[in-house]
Amino acid sequence: MIGNDVIDLELAAVQSNWKRKGFLDKIFTAAEKALIATAVEKDLMVWALWSRKEAAYKIFNRQTNLRLYNPIAFECSEMEYADGFYYGVVVNQQSTYFTKTEITDAFIHTIATTRPEDFRKVYWLDDTVTVLKKNGIPFRKAQNVAKPVSISDHGQFRKIISI
Repeated sequence: MIGNDVIDLELAAVQSNWKRKGFLDKIFTAAEKALIATAVEKDLMVWALWSRKEAAYKIFNRQTNLRLYNPIAFECSEMEYADGFYYGVVVNQQSTYFTKTEITDAFIHTIATTRPEDFRKVYWLDDTVTVLKKNGIPFRKAQNVAKPVSISDHGQFRKIISI
């Protein structure tokens, strides 16, 4: 299973005021708020945590077919940096999701999987691939088999991945 999320940092800076009263309390757990409070780059930490939650939620939605808005139900661990990416874990009551996050000056992109070894199987698709949806969940047909697809758009960035 896969999920992904991309955040256009320039657009996020203009559209979203994460410092407004109550925002952090609605989105982040106490442990996550502590990560934000101690981060050198607080903006990047907020959006990296949000991106990880969104990517994990896309897997949760695929697994359960439930559409809900409850970001506080997904809790991110601290990330470890290796080979140009930040790796971490997101948990909810039912599952553990593994995340791989790329942070650049322009965007944050997170891929989530249910198994860390699946990061090696992820590949990018372009806009020419035919994506179908069943119950709102994207997939593509390959050799008559439904392959999971995750699509994320924000601002000037679009990421389409499969496994």
